[in-house]
Amino acid sequence: MNPELATESANDGRYDREMKLHVVEPTGPMKPRRDPWLVGAAWFFPLFFLFSLWQLNFDYGQLAHGTGDMFKLIAKMFPPNPADWRIVLRAALQSLQVALVGTAIGIIVAFVFGFLAAVNLFPRLGMVVKNAAALLRTIPTLVWALIFIVAVGMGPVPGIMAITVHASSGLIKMFSQSIEEVDEGVHEALKATGAGKLQIIFQGFLPCVTTYFISWSVYRLEIDIGESAILGVVGAGGIGYQFSNNMRSFLLPETCFVGLVLFVMVFSVEMLSNWYKNRMKLK
Repeated sequence: MNPELATESANDGRYDREMKLHVVEPTGPMKPRRDPWLVGAAWFFPLFFLFSLWQLNFDYGQLAHGTGDMFKLIAKMFPPNPADWRIVLRAALQSLQVALVGTAIGIIVAFVFGFLAAVNLFPRLGMVVKNAAALLRTIPTLVWALIFIVAVGMGPVPGIMAITVHASSGLIKMFSQSIEEVDEGVHEALKATGAGKLQIIFQGFLPCVTTYFISWSVYRLEIDIGESAILGVVGAGGIGYQFSNNMRSFLLPETCFVGLVLFVMVFSVEMLSNWYKNRMKLK
């Protein structure tokens, strides 16, 4: 027998024995570890829900009775009475103006502070701006409207101010996230050429995020148009104020007409927004 073949055969045999020694028999599928926080949350929320029903004295009979009364109330609203259509349309226009002006100012504020909140551009300042915006965002628009009504009086101005604060704080978050998702290579390439901060922002980041900024701004305008109508209930002007007055006076057919105008207004804005977004996608 050839010595080389014998040596190779012996080596193969030793390799097979070593492989057999190192084979680990499967012990079955590994069970995933349970996160104690997730388990606690899974128990907490159902228990808290049941506790809330008991604590609030939730009455199913009252709910059923109230549902029947609600349908009777809705039946009394028809047919709608457009007697004050001029006042209602003027109020609807005011709500649109409040939402548009407040959102526009909020977009301008968010454009500036959105870049300052981006941690890939301003690591230390970014966290400060982000946390400040989050703090402002936790206070609802309705509460801001009540604060500004006390400060400047009733009318559309506190509504504009409330929408501006809440819209800008929300858009700062969206804008900064869009900026942080830009490829880091853009930043490094411009930095290597000796470009300053403003050049990096306007020549590198802004072209990449303009489409996202527009989409978030249009989406925010949709939200603010609905909120501007609600703000009228607390005295910030607009169609909500007209709706509240009619309900307090129990003018149900007139209230129904205001509701229909409000529905048409919000629905039309949403359709225009969807059309615009589709046009942007085609480009």
